[in-house]
Amino acid sequence: MEFGFCTFASVSGIGFADFTVVACAGYLLGAIPFAAIIARMCGVDIFKAGSGNPGATNVKRTCGKTAGNICFFLDAAKGFVAAAFPLFGGRLGIEFGNPQALAYVGLAAAILGHSFSVFIKFRGGKGVAVTIGGLVAVMLSSILIALVLWVVVFYSTRYVSLASIAMALSLPVSAAFLYPFPGVQFYIAAAIAVLIIIRHRGNISRLLKGTENRF
Repeated sequence: MEFGFCTFASVSGIGFADFTVVACAGYLLGAIPFAAIIARMCGVDIFKAGSGNPGATNVKRTCGKTAGNICFFLDAAKGFVAAAFPLFGGRLGIEFGNPQALAYVGLAAAILGHSFSVFIKFRGGKGVAVTIGGLVAVMLSSILIALVLWVVVFYSTRYVSLASIAMALSLPVSAAFLYPFPGVQFYIAAAIAVLIIIRHRGNISRLLKGTENRF
């Protein structure tokens, strides 16, 4: 992933200092383990309860709807802020070169931080909420289509995992039609889809076996 980041920085004309600042800030922001924090406040060890996954769905399952919704909002906010920070840095007195490209760096770093958090021994959630928040900032049309698909699949099957996988798969498809192809939007969407599917490999196995929990 480091090689991919550096290659992207090179071809996009992003300065090393800007790249480093945005990538590090995005990773650390994404790494904040809101699920573990909220669950602990509820007296729950999120790694031992429910599915054991430190994500909003498991928080909702083990701590209740309100706690789960708060976790989802905070995780989505991590992605949005990480992606939007380079775009609006000028208002904070921080000027970035090629802020549009840096927004994707921030988002990718936040997803990695959420999935492999340094604060919880490089464990983490599956990146769906962070992805949604970040794509609201940089690929709004694609994420709106993906969310509609998520709702349709979820309410048809009651499987959060299947809905999330369908959402992920839709991202590169919609990006190919909505943005210049092949372009950065397609490659970012494809990378996000691959990561989310890999993070759901356990769910995929349970879906195939018919043992996945419905929500």
